[in-house]
Amino acid sequence: MAKAGKQKKRHQQIRLGFFGRLLLLALIAALGWQLYHLRSQVESAEAQKAQLIAQVGTQQQSNDKMQKAIDGGGSQDQMEEIARDELGLVAPGDRVFYDVSN
Repeated sequence: MAKAGKQKKRHQQIRLGFFGRLLLLALIAALGWQLYHLRSQVESAEAQKAQLIAQVGTQQQSNDKMQKAIDGGGSQDQMEEIARDELGLVAPGDRVFYDVSN
């Protein structure tokens, strides 16, 4: 008889009432909502990643261009252009016009 009592205890079923089922359904719905929200966050992060990768590529091209200019030491024309634009160099015989309207 002791064995029969133990077997009954092992095979007991969990019975949920109306509120238990409602609680379980609410829990499943909340988990589903969280998964949906996380999926949208992942998609947003992937879009941002693609945008940043494109920015990195653009910046790398700019860096490569600058590195070539540095490595080349700059031609005479490049140095004169920089001197004119940034330092205000005026070569003999050049005419300088100033825009006074600004």
